[in-house]
Amino acid sequence: MSRRIVEDVLGRDMTRELWTGNYNPVIPLSIQDFDLAGVLPAVFYMFRWGYRRGQGNFLKVFGAEQGTAQQRRRSATIDRVAEHISKASTLQGFQGDVEQAILGDLLLCYCLENKNHEMGRDQQIQRVAPAHYMASWVDLPDRLGDLRYIPEMLIALLADQDSTDYVRQTADRTWFAVGKDFRDNALLRAFHKGIEIKGIPSDRKSDYFVEDCPVGIDQLVMIRLAQQLHESPDKLRGREKSDISNQRPIAEKASRYFSEDIRRFIRAYAQLIPRQSLVPMLESSMAIGLTTILTSVVEILHEWVNTGEIRKKCDQKPSAIFTDCSNGVDSKLRALAEQSMDDFMRKMERLPVILMALRILDYCARHDPTIRKLNIKTIPYATEWINLLGEVMHKRRQESEPIFYNLEQKANALAERLHEENLEVSVILENSRGYPNPVWRLAEALSMLMGRRNLWSNYLFCFESLLHINRSNGLASKRRTKQTDPVTGAKSRDVRSLVFTDTVLDYLVHLHLLRSSNHGGTRALSFKDFLHILQERYGFYVDVAPPGMQTSNDMLQRNRAVLERRLRDLGLLAGVNDAEAMKRLVPRYRLEEDIDHDDQ
Repeated sequence: MSRRIVEDVLGRDMTRELWTGNYNPVIPLSIQDFDLAGVLPAVFYMFRWGYRRGQGNFLKVFGAEQGTAQQRRRSATIDRVAEHISKASTLQGFQGDVEQAILGDLLLCYCLENKNHEMGRDQQIQRVAPAHYMASWVDLPDRLGDLRYIPEMLIALLADQDSTDYVRQTADRTWFAVGKDFRDNALLRAFHKGIEIKGIPSDRKSDYFVEDCPVGIDQLVMIRLAQQLHESPDKLRGREKSDISNQRPIAEKASRYFSEDIRRFIRAYAQLIPRQSLVPMLESSMAIGLTTILTSVVEILHEWVNTGEIRKKCDQKPSAIFTDCSNGVDSKLRALAEQSMDDFMRKMERLPVILMALRILDYCARHDPTIRKLNIKTIPYATEWINLLGEVMHKRRQESEPIFYNLEQKANALAERLHEENLEVSVILENSRGYPNPVWRLAEALSMLMGRRNLWSNYLFCFESLLHINRSNGLASKRRTKQTDPVTGAKSRDVRSLVFTDTVLDYLVHLHLLRSSNHGGTRALSFKDFLHILQERYGFYVDVAPPGMQTSNDMLQRNRAVLERRLRDLGLLAGVNDAEAMKRLVPRYRLEEDIDHDDQ
């Protein structure tokens, strides 16, 4: 009923654009939950073919022949897949019941994942793991949109094409070529072992496995699984475009850091680190990079609300969050990290309303005849456009007056219609003294009509997905605690804290030991300098209290000592004495350049 009233007042087109939690010019992803572990196969597909993935043959081959689409999805289980591929002439020795059970366990361990991370071989399969490039042939999840446009954003960041609205096939030499041979893309080169392009490259059957190429059992099982599908999935068809958007977040500095980090890491270590370790480290890389982008966006938008301008790229910073280096073992450090995360979450709670205000301003500005003539581009970065919206909001443009007059009329009309339906929202719309700007009155009101709790839940789930929360290679931990929530009054609530899992530490140390130049090899990096990098580049505070947070120096030093001890235990820190200058990071995986240098 509420949406129908809004459509009557604002119009169907305007309501359709406002009734969402997303705003792509700020951050080009769908703000809902997703599984970060399912992203890489979709990235493989887009790098190989140059467009978004559509329907494939997984359900046709492994689902039931009869029934609804949902029934067919439920019938696609590990047992069914194992039974099917065990009959293939290319995979011998798995014909018996025991052998098929073993094959099913291999599939569940290395290749496929059940819905809701369930165990067992009789559950519905929902995701495919990046055991090999051929995972890109498996159209799981069956709707690419379930990955919330994360793969598309990664492709845009890594391909780094500045002069086009959509990512195109790469013409020049680059480390992450799109739509070319495997050897032209550093990521595909690490996962395509045994696969060659045979015949016409654009043919969906052109990926060919060289049978005499030795591969691990996990790779072989994935290859045999994909071969049963006979061809790669088709490109996306229907209402959604198959083109890959080149839109990137307004957090330009964090985006550049993320792109630079993952590019350098893959180039240096993709052929050196075993895949069973490489994949978790790549997922940790995505968790760190995407989280930093989101926290930077939060900081940028809070400042934009007050100034109407996006901070220059060189001055952009992520949110400062205290990190529990004990990984939850030390209760006092965990409490500090949870307090720091709560501080950030309170800041992030305003994000839905800010994005709603931006969508309102965006709609009005795009339909203003004077602003339309400016023809301001929003891709790849929408910084100039968001700054223009800030000028409109702060009445620094002559177009502001007619836009605000129109919004004032809409706010009054909506308040009148909602007086009986929702008095609380009606009062907000009429409160011109508390909200002089009609943009903010409408933003607050529409956010409440959409369901503030439901809308915030989507933001919360998205943030937890970016953090890869409660995973062995994730960036955060969540637990249920019995505390009275000051807002909801609930006696128990979820609390979250930023942590460094072993995989995250492994990734961060190996990444920042790399030289910044293209000459290869590693550099000398002290423990002190490493902590400074974590703070300045990602907003991870270890031995310094984030601004606005009070804690004792003893607790900060304890956190530092815990991290130092963990790095030593992982073989990532060496030092001959307690002098700070002598505590230096060391890699566990040594590059050829370093080995050659040591042998001279």
